[in-house]
Amino acid sequence: MSEAAGSTSNIPQLPPVFGRTSLSDTWDAAVLLVDKPVGITSFGVVKRIRHRVPVRKVGHAGTLDPMATGLLIVLVGRATKSMEAFMGQDKVYQGTIRLGEVTPSYDAESEVTERKDTDHLSDDDIRTATRPFTGLIEQRPPSYSAIKVGGERLYKKARRGEDVELPLRSVRVDAFEIGERRGADVDFRVACSKGTYIRSLAHDLGAELGVGGHLVRLRRTAIGDYDVSNAWDLNDLLAALEEQQDG
Repeated sequence: MSEAAGSTSNIPQLPPVFGRTSLSDTWDAAVLLVDKPVGITSFGVVKRIRHRVPVRKVGHAGTLDPMATGLLIVLVGRATKSMEAFMGQDKVYQGTIRLGEVTPSYDAESEVTERKDTDHLSDDDIRTATRPFTGLIEQRPPSYSAIKVGGERLYKKARRGEDVELPLRSVRVDAFEIGERRGADVDFRVACSKGTYIRSLAHDLGAELGVGGHLVRLRRTAIGDYDVSNAWDLNDLLAALEEQQDG
Protein backbone atom coordinates (compact mmCIF):
# COMPACT_ATOMS: atom_id res chain seq x y z
CA MET A 1 0.00 0.00 0.00
CA SER A 2 1.56 3.30 -1.01
CA GLU A 3 1.42 6.49 0.99
CA ALA A 4 1.42 9.34 -1.48
CA ALA A 5 1.94 12.88 -0.26
CA GLY A 6 -0.61 14.17 -2.71
CA SER A 7 -1.93 13.78 -6.22
CA THR A 8 -0.31 15.47 -9.20
CA SER A 9 -3.03 15.40 -11.79
CA ASN A 10 -0.94 16.45 -14.79
CA ILE A 11 1.45 13.49 -14.49
CA PRO A 12 -0.26 10.56 -16.24
CA GLN A 13 0.08 6.97 -15.01
CA LEU A 14 2.05 7.73 -11.88
CA PRO A 15 4.06 4.88 -10.41
CA PRO A 16 3.23 4.19 -6.74
CA VAL A 17 4.65 6.78 -4.34
CA PHE A 18 5.92 5.85 -0.87
CA GLY A 19 6.59 8.25 1.97
CA ARG A 20 7.34 8.29 5.70
CA THR A 21 6.60 4.76 6.89
CA SER A 22 5.49 2.89 3.76
CA LEU A 23 7.59 0.74 1.43
CA SER A 24 6.97 -1.09 -1.81
CA ASP A 25 6.54 -4.87 -1.77
CA THR A 26 8.08 -4.96 -5.23
CA TRP A 27 10.65 -2.55 -6.62
CA ASP A 28 9.88 -2.87 -10.33
CA ALA A 29 8.56 0.70 -10.33
CA ALA A 30 8.36 2.84 -7.20
CA VAL A 31 8.85 6.42 -6.07
CA LEU A 32 10.31 7.33 -2.67
CA LEU A 33 9.86 10.69 -0.95
CA VAL A 34 13.08 11.39 0.98
CA ASP A 35 14.04 14.26 3.30
CA LYS A 36 17.65 14.84 2.27
CA PRO A 37 19.89 15.81 5.19
CA VAL A 38 22.59 18.48 5.00
CA GLY A 39 26.07 17.50 3.86
CA ILE A 40 25.26 14.77 1.35
CA THR A 41 24.81 15.09 -2.39
CA SER A 42 21.59 14.05 -4.09
CA PHE A 43 23.56 11.33 -5.88
CA GLY A 44 24.86 10.20 -2.50
CA VAL A 45 21.27 9.60 -1.37
CA VAL A 46 20.57 7.64 -4.56
CA LYS A 47 23.72 5.56 -4.09
CA ARG A 48 22.79 4.58 -0.53
CA ILE A 49 19.29 3.55 -1.57
CA ARG A 50 20.58 1.63 -4.60
CA HIS A 51 22.63 -0.60 -2.29
CA ARG A 52 19.47 -1.57 -0.40
CA VAL A 53 16.93 -2.30 -3.14
CA PRO A 54 16.92 -5.34 -5.46
CA VAL A 55 17.17 -3.27 -8.67
CA ARG A 56 20.08 -1.22 -10.00
CA LYS A 57 18.11 1.48 -11.80
CA VAL A 58 17.68 4.31 -9.27
CA GLY A 59 17.66 8.06 -9.90
CA HIS A 60 16.30 11.32 -8.54
CA ALA A 61 14.04 14.03 -9.94
CA GLY A 62 15.83 17.27 -9.16
CA THR A 63 19.19 17.98 -7.52
CA LEU A 64 19.62 19.60 -4.12
CA ASP A 65 23.04 21.07 -3.32
CA PRO A 66 24.94 19.37 -0.45
CA MET A 67 24.25 22.33 1.87
CA ALA A 68 20.50 22.09 1.19
CA THR A 69 17.97 19.85 2.91
CA GLY A 70 14.46 18.80 2.07
CA LEU A 71 12.34 16.90 -0.39
CA LEU A 72 14.13 14.66 -2.86
CA ILE A 73 12.04 12.42 -5.12
CA VAL A 74 13.87 9.13 -5.70
CA LEU A 75 12.76 6.93 -8.61
CA VAL A 76 13.33 3.18 -8.58
CA GLY A 77 13.15 0.75 -11.51
CA ARG A 78 10.73 1.64 -14.30
CA ALA A 79 9.67 4.72 -12.32
CA THR A 80 12.80 6.42 -13.70
CA LYS A 81 10.84 6.82 -16.95
CA SER A 82 8.71 9.40 -15.09
CA MET A 83 11.75 11.51 -14.16
CA GLU A 84 11.06 14.41 -16.52
CA ALA A 85 7.43 14.65 -15.43
CA PHE A 86 8.42 14.94 -11.77
CA MET A 87 11.24 17.38 -12.54
CA GLY A 88 8.78 19.65 -14.35
CA GLN A 89 6.71 20.28 -11.23
CA ASP A 90 6.74 23.60 -9.35
CA LYS A 91 8.87 23.83 -6.20
CA VAL A 92 8.62 25.53 -2.79
CA TYR A 93 11.70 26.50 -0.77
CA GLN A 94 12.44 28.06 2.59
CA GLY A 95 15.80 29.39 3.64
CA THR A 96 17.99 32.22 4.84
CA ILE A 97 19.83 34.93 2.89
CA ARG A 98 22.76 36.76 4.46
CA LEU A 99 22.81 40.33 3.21
CA GLY A 100 25.98 42.39 3.09
CA GLU A 101 28.25 39.54 1.97
CA VAL A 102 29.01 38.37 -1.58
CA THR A 103 30.47 34.98 -2.56
CA PRO A 104 31.40 33.64 -6.03
CA SER A 105 29.10 30.61 -5.62
CA TYR A 106 26.20 32.75 -4.32
CA ASP A 107 26.09 30.50 -1.22
CA ALA A 108 28.21 29.68 1.83
CA GLU A 109 30.30 27.08 -0.04
CA SER A 110 32.88 29.67 -1.15
CA GLU A 111 34.77 32.50 0.55
CA VAL A 112 33.24 35.95 1.08
CA THR A 113 34.79 38.38 -1.42
CA GLU A 114 32.94 41.57 -0.49
CA ARG A 115 31.29 42.97 2.64
CA LYS A 116 28.97 45.95 3.14
CA ASP A 117 27.00 47.34 6.07
CA THR A 118 23.28 46.48 6.24
CA ASP A 119 22.21 48.45 9.33
CA HIS A 120 20.46 51.09 7.22
CA LEU A 121 18.07 48.56 5.62
CA SER A 122 14.53 48.36 6.95
CA ASP A 123 12.29 45.31 6.66
CA ASP A 124 10.17 47.27 4.18
CA ASP A 125 13.27 47.97 2.08
CA ILE A 126 13.92 44.24 1.81
CA ARG A 127 10.31 43.35 0.98
CA THR A 128 10.16 46.07 -1.68
CA ALA A 129 13.38 44.76 -3.23
CA THR A 130 11.80 41.34 -3.83
CA ARG A 131 9.20 42.75 -6.22
CA PRO A 132 11.39 42.74 -9.37
CA PHE A 133 11.97 39.03 -8.76
CA THR A 134 8.37 37.85 -8.81
CA GLY A 135 6.30 36.81 -11.81
CA LEU A 136 8.01 35.87 -15.07
CA ILE A 137 11.64 36.96 -14.73
CA GLU A 138 14.95 36.63 -16.56
CA GLN A 139 17.55 35.00 -14.33
CA ARG A 140 21.24 34.26 -14.81
CA PRO A 141 22.35 30.96 -13.25
CA PRO A 142 25.38 31.08 -10.93
CA SER A 143 28.76 30.24 -12.45
CA TYR A 144 29.12 27.57 -9.76
CA SER A 145 26.45 25.25 -11.16
CA ALA A 146 26.11 21.82 -12.76
CA ILE A 147 25.10 23.31 -16.12
CA LYS A 148 27.34 22.02 -18.92
CA VAL A 149 29.21 24.43 -21.20
CA GLY A 150 31.30 22.84 -23.94
CA GLY A 151 30.67 19.43 -22.43
CA GLU A 152 32.03 20.39 -19.00
CA ARG A 153 30.23 21.22 -15.76
CA LEU A 154 30.33 24.96 -15.14
CA TYR A 155 31.51 24.66 -11.53
CA LYS A 156 34.72 22.98 -12.76
CA LYS A 157 35.47 25.97 -14.98
CA ALA A 158 34.66 28.35 -12.10
CA ARG A 159 37.05 26.52 -9.75
CA ARG A 160 39.84 27.01 -12.32
CA GLY A 161 39.09 30.72 -12.35
CA GLU A 162 37.57 30.72 -15.84
CA ASP A 163 34.97 33.44 -16.28
CA VAL A 164 31.97 32.04 -18.15
CA GLU A 165 28.81 34.16 -18.28
CA LEU A 166 25.69 32.14 -18.88
CA PRO A 167 22.79 33.54 -20.89
CA LEU A 168 19.68 34.66 -19.06
CA ARG A 169 16.88 32.12 -18.74
CA SER A 170 13.17 32.68 -18.17
CA VAL A 171 11.72 31.34 -14.92
CA ARG A 172 8.56 31.99 -12.93
CA VAL A 173 8.51 33.04 -9.27
CA ASP A 174 4.99 32.91 -7.83
CA ALA A 175 5.98 34.10 -4.35
CA PHE A 176 9.09 35.61 -2.76
CA GLU A 177 8.11 36.21 0.85
CA ILE A 178 10.33 37.70 3.54
CA GLY A 179 10.04 36.32 7.06
CA GLU A 180 12.02 36.80 10.26
CA ARG A 181 15.14 38.96 10.22
CA ARG A 182 18.13 38.53 12.54
CA GLY A 183 20.58 41.30 11.77
CA ALA A 184 21.84 40.67 8.25
CA ASP A 185 20.20 37.23 8.05
CA VAL A 186 16.76 37.20 6.44
CA ASP A 187 14.43 34.19 6.26
CA PHE A 188 12.37 33.70 3.10
CA ARG A 189 9.91 31.46 1.31
CA VAL A 190 9.91 31.06 -2.48
CA ALA A 191 7.37 29.27 -4.70
CA CYS A 192 8.70 28.90 -8.22
CA SER A 193 8.87 27.01 -11.50
CA LYS A 194 11.43 24.37 -12.37
CA GLY A 195 14.86 25.71 -13.28
CA THR A 196 14.79 28.57 -10.77
CA TYR A 197 18.10 29.07 -8.97
CA ILE A 198 17.46 30.17 -5.39
CA ARG A 199 21.14 31.09 -5.05
CA SER A 200 20.68 33.55 -7.91
CA LEU A 201 17.61 35.04 -6.19
CA ALA A 202 19.68 35.55 -3.03
CA HIS A 203 22.51 37.18 -4.98
CA ASP A 204 20.18 39.34 -7.06
CA LEU A 205 18.21 40.51 -4.01
CA GLY A 206 21.45 41.63 -2.39
CA ALA A 207 22.44 43.47 -5.56
CA GLU A 208 19.03 45.16 -5.75
CA LEU A 209 19.57 46.42 -2.19
CA GLY A 210 23.08 47.60 -3.03
CA VAL A 211 24.77 45.51 -0.33
CA GLY A 212 25.18 42.08 -1.88
CA GLY A 213 23.94 38.81 -0.45
CA HIS A 214 24.30 35.05 -0.53
CA LEU A 215 22.34 31.97 0.46
CA VAL A 216 23.27 30.42 3.82
CA ARG A 217 20.41 27.95 4.33
CA LEU A 218 17.99 26.21 1.96
CA ARG A 219 15.25 23.64 2.44
CA ARG A 220 12.94 22.34 -0.29
CA THR A 221 9.53 21.84 1.27
CA ALA A 222 7.43 20.80 -1.72
CA ILE A 223 7.55 19.50 -5.29
CA GLY A 224 4.17 19.78 -6.99
CA ASP A 225 1.64 18.29 -4.57
CA TYR A 226 4.30 16.34 -2.65
CA ASP A 227 5.35 17.78 0.71
CA VAL A 228 8.45 17.12 2.77
CA SER A 229 6.25 16.47 5.81
CA ASN A 230 5.34 13.17 4.13
CA ALA A 231 8.93 12.21 3.31
CA TRP A 232 11.14 9.53 4.79
CA ASP A 233 13.99 10.50 7.10
CA LEU A 234 16.99 9.09 5.21
CA ASN A 235 18.40 7.05 8.10
CA ASP A 236 14.98 5.62 8.93
CA LEU A 237 14.48 4.69 5.27
CA LEU A 238 17.84 2.94 5.01
CA ALA A 239 17.13 1.00 8.20
CA ALA A 240 13.68 -0.03 6.92
CA LEU A 241 15.13 -1.16 3.58
CA GLU A 242 17.78 -3.24 5.36
CA GLU A 243 15.10 -4.82 7.52
CA GLN A 244 13.05 -5.58 4.41
CA GLN A 245 16.09 -7.22 2.79
CA ASP A 246 16.75 -9.35 5.87
CA GLY A 247 13.12 -10.35 6.25
